Amino acid sequence: MEKPLAGIRVLDLSRILAGPWCSQHLADMGAEVIKVEHPEGGDDTRGWGPPYLEGTQEAAYYLSANRGKRSITVDIAQPEGQALIREIVTHCDVVLENFKVGGLKRYGLDYDSLKTVKPDLVYCSITGFGQSGPYSKRAGYDFLLQGMGGLMDITGRPDEEPGGEPVKVGVAVVDLFTGMYATTSILSALIGRSRTGEGAWIDVALMDVQVSMLANQAMNYLTSGQSPQRMGNSHPNIVPYQAFSTADGHIILAVGNDGQFRRFCKVAGVPDLALDKRFASNRSRVQNRKLLVSNIESLIRAKPTLFWLEALEREGVPCGPINSIEQVFADPQVQHRGLKVAMPHEEAGEVNLVSNPVRFNNNPMNADTPPPRLGEHTESVLSELFPDRKGFLDSLRNKGVIL
Repeated sequence: MEKPLAGIRVLDLSRILAGPWCSQHLADMGAEVIKVEHPEGGDDTRGWGPPYLEGTQEAAYYLSANRGKRSITVDIAQPEGQALIREIVTHCDVVLENFKVGGLKRYGLDYDSLKTVKPDLVYCSITGFGQSGPYSKRAGYDFLLQGMGGLMDITGRPDEEPGGEPVKVGVAVVDLFTGMYATTSILSALIGRSRTGEGAWIDVALMDVQVSMLANQAMNYLTSGQSPQRMGNSHPNIVPYQAFSTADGHIILAVGNDGQFRRFCKVAGVPDLALDKRFASNRSRVQNRKLLVSNIESLIRAKPTLFWLEALEREGVPCGPINSIEQVFADPQVQHRGLKVAMPHEEAGEVNLVSNPVRFNNNPMNADTPPPRLGEHTESVLSELFPDRKGFLDSLRNKGVIL
């Protein structure tokens, strides 16, 4: 089938993760994404290893966020490189960048400059703190924003417990959420342009995204005036909803309503516990959390993981194991859904990638090509865009503007 973004061309000036995560999704959805990289080294994440793809200098980190793109090398510090980018923009629908605030203005590649050559341009800027405000000039990194934006203060064990301290999430969730907010915003702007003919400048900030993704925890504070505290694997609003030790490992018990709690108590051999007024409703279970959790800990620790997983599954009580990433990719559901995809790779022979999770009409939405080698498509892209200007491109190559 023709993909939904077929015919949309994106000029991707971003690097690292938030921007590339956005443009990878656009590429998976059918957009042509032209990834602009510096001739010397390219995207920083190409070297963020080990591990590296065997037989290449491409780090796994880079491979995670650059499927389906065409890489061209342009030195935008040179005036000829800036002029080339401006010409390319006239052929594009979207520009994506994550330079510091004002970083592209000195090159004449900011929104105000580029909209003069492409009035209906959709231009998306990703920064740490946004285009305005007292922190706008600062660089922003995921780890910093997890701390500054409140996420680390609600992640980890409480201070009074052994090992209690703020902890970051195991992947760069602020970058990833920012990439997806940028994606949906770009798509919204394209829909708006199709109706009005007008482009847009989109301002997406990691700090803003981090605060917005506090979700119910932010509302817990705004409603009560009390800052939520770290609770380890427990949930602030639902009980029992946490990890428990079994006789030989761990399970996650995720009781979401009173009926599920009654069925859990039946499996655990304590049906009367669900009738106790201290535990009969979620409100009362939250109020009596410590007493209830201590009872459940004793019950679950008495039997092995497999017993709980099988028995609770039969009764429709949400539960699951805590898998390693190796176990994740061995899981039959993950395998059935095809979340690992293999693509041919010119240097390595083959590269394994994580599939886009979205399906259209039962079809997985993955771009057809693997993450590109540095400058792999410079010649083909520029020849397509400027078919009658070989001498011009040769002169840029001789000056080191492109490779």
